[in-house]
Amino acid sequence: MDIRVYDDRTGLADAAAQLIVDRAAAGTFSLGLAGGSTPRATYERLAEMRADLSGATLWLGDERWVDPDHRDSNARMARESLGTAHGASFVVPDWSLGEPETAAAAYELALDRALEGRPPGLVLLGMGDDGHTASLFPGTRALEVTDRNYVANWVDEKEAWRLTATVPFLASADQVVFLVAGESKAAMVERVIERAEPFPSRVVSDAARDVIWMLDTAAASRLGRPL
Repeated sequence: MDIRVYDDRTGLADAAAQLIVDRAAAGTFSLGLAGGSTPRATYERLAEMRADLSGATLWLGDERWVDPDHRDSNARMARESLGTAHGASFVVPDWSLGEPETAAAAYELALDRALEGRPPGLVLLGMGDDGHTASLFPGTRALEVTDRNYVANWVDEKEAWRLTATVPFLASADQVVFLVAGESKAAMVERVIERAEPFPSRVVSDAARDVIWMLDTAAASRLGRPL
């Protein structure tokens, strides 16, 4: 596990954006996008850099079951925050299919076509205060799925459906990068990284072939190891 700590959210976003730019410069690749404020800052930094992502295939690690124009849509957030840096093929779930299970199955097929059957390249993930990542929430059924790449997941605490990549699909990526910032995440960062408690983010991290945790000092403040 590669743990990198930055002075603040801006430094984290700068470093994450540069990691993506470097990957893009190496040629065609796929980029799994995360929702949330910390990934959004990275996308906005890419827009400021006018990053060329024309060789990238973008897809969503998870999506809320809302209209794609809804303010809570991860697809809308990514499009708006990437702005001029977009320039890429963006594969999103088809809301018009009407049922989350149907949309998840269709998106799974769409991703397989877009990625040409290859594993994901670079996948960005966030982490919630409860240790969830993507829409893999503690205690939900999607965590147990081993034979699918993308599923619909009912989340009791949200009283809502989510669409999410599964643990095996995320873990199959060439590289998984967690972006976590803020003091509110510090306790969970300690539990996940230092105590290795089996929250969804730790499950994905342990299963991944190559994983980087990018933290700001606030999120890393309760880690006992030297930074």
